[in-house]
Amino acid sequence: MSAPLPLYPVILSGGVGSRLWPLSRECYPKQFLDVAASGQTLVQETLGRLAGLDELQPPLVVCNEAHRFLVAEQLRDNPVGQARILLEPVGRNTAPAVAVAALQALREAKDAVLAIFPADHLVAEPALLREAITEAARSAAEGFLVTFGIVPTHPETGYGYIEAGEPVAGGPALRVTRFVEKPDAEAAGRYVEQGGFYWNSGMFVMRASDYLQALQQHAPEILRACEAAMAEASRDLDFIRLGEAGFTACPSDSIDYAVMEHTDSAVTLPLQAGWSDLGSWATLMEAGRPDADGNVTMGDVLVEDSRNNYVRAESRLVATVGLQDHVVVETADSVLVAPRDQVQAVKRIVERLQADGRAEAQEHRQVHRPWGSYEGLVQGERFQVKRIIVNPGCQLSLQKHHHRAEHWIVVKGTARVTRGEESFLLGENESTYIPLGTVHRLDNPGMIPLELVEVQSGSYLGEDDIIRIEDVYGR
Repeated sequence: MSAPLPLYPVILSGGVGSRLWPLSRECYPKQFLDVAASGQTLVQETLGRLAGLDELQPPLVVCNEAHRFLVAEQLRDNPVGQARILLEPVGRNTAPAVAVAALQALREAKDAVLAIFPADHLVAEPALLREAITEAARSAAEGFLVTFGIVPTHPETGYGYIEAGEPVAGGPALRVTRFVEKPDAEAAGRYVEQGGFYWNSGMFVMRASDYLQALQQHAPEILRACEAAMAEASRDLDFIRLGEAGFTACPSDSIDYAVMEHTDSAVTLPLQAGWSDLGSWATLMEAGRPDADGNVTMGDVLVEDSRNNYVRAESRLVATVGLQDHVVVETADSVLVAPRDQVQAVKRIVERLQADGRAEAQEHRQVHRPWGSYEGLVQGERFQVKRIIVNPGCQLSLQKHHHRAEHWIVVKGTARVTRGEESFLLGENESTYIPLGTVHRLDNPGMIPLELVEVQSGSYLGEDDIIRIEDVYGR
């Protein structure tokens, strides 16, 4: 048996997860949240479950440019190695995302094998997944493009299906006969009863060179655009910033449509490992642990005479009485209430919020920044109050405002303040005033998070009234 080839995890982290609103938001989507209350975010779990595989290389993560600091922070101490983060200037679906990862991997190893995973899936039994990846890597070394087909546990209309044919060389991998779009309930029931159909997981294992060759054959315009984007790529701090002109010109397509439905090398490896794509509140409920009445609850929740509900509280007490077969999700600024069989329609709520320009579609009340976070507490005419957290060793940009003044009160930790030509320290219960138009900066020289209250006053208080003079994060 030949030695295993170098295995490159490719983590696709470009999704928004709008069906899990109000928990998942465009600026802070579900892959960066501890959705399943495991103590880790989904992207951290995605990488963590791969640790221990043979010939495992540092991961390649493809993400939206706006999420770059979230990815870097959450994967800083991952068990697989220092992540290389490729930044997409625009979203172009999975086929181009994997193409740029393949091009990067081939710069390091001509026989690189890619293990491709969305950043927002759940796998209850990671040891079984690792066994399947090892088997898939053997098939990939023989030139096959492997996708994992999830053995269905019930008829499901929310997933696409893979119809499998004969085994390949007597092994567990099966030839792909066809890919099937999300079926109606009758067809889904027929697939499960008939057998030979698997849920399409969107997870793949393949040699980088084989994938690019398949792209050249079936979607050459995607390959040309991605090659141009990589040729134009530049280093930005710890990130690889793809060329904007090349990547923007790339067609938007999935791996399935661009390659897998056309190639003769597609095989599927059946997988039973407690997989879920967490694509809706209903699937998240299925992954939870129900009580005696079938309720899955998280946070400060009281249920009375209620059955078969998913109830999640993020910031306050949520109580239900006489509720059945519903989803209730509370965050600091929004509450969702929906029948369980209608949660796929949550995406339409997000579309309405976006059309109306509502902030609730974009961000939570607590907004994360590369230096920490801020949270709006009170807002009125010509003033607002924020709670600001600055991580140890971090600093805000050197900046000024045309329309507002600021008053800072330190609640915890130590602040180093730059105000005009001055620089001074503030301790707990000390404060300072930043006049309108004054150049200023806040940083945390201490070993614990700096927490302060900021009172803004002025004629305009929007976040776009920030004139950055110097910024260590390149914004």
